[in-house]
Amino acid sequence: MKREIEIQSHLKGHCNILQLYGFFHDKERVYLILEYAPGGEIYKILKKQPKSRFSEEAATSIIRQLCHGMSFMHEKGIIHRDIKPENLLLSTQDTVKVADFGWSVYAPSDRRKTLCGTLDYLPPEMISS
Repeated sequence: MKREIEIQSHLKGHCNILQLYGFFHDKERVYLILEYAPGGEIYKILKKQPKSRFSEEAATSIIRQLCHGMSFMHEKGIIHRDIKPENLLLSTQDTVKVADFGWSVYAPSDRRKTLCGTLDYLPPEMISS
């Protein structure tokens, strides 16, 4: 949790990264104060689409915004390691927000070999020997 807070606090100011405004804790829990994304998860929106597909125009917009957010993260040496539709949220005016930095690491020049993230979304290079 400490790493997640630290990493997300260094990603301020990009329109495609869900902003962390602060945090606090009590004896049992840690609470994150995050930007509100009223559109919810891309995953849930996708499931409501005909044939569970986005139009080419919508898919292009989502991927373009995701790439902008990831480029920003990579410039800062951050690897998300759990990009999936459930971790992409929609804010106002269909702005895509990358969220959930629980698996993220700061690795400016290190190639990571740790098997982590969500199994359904693991890239082939993570499971090939």
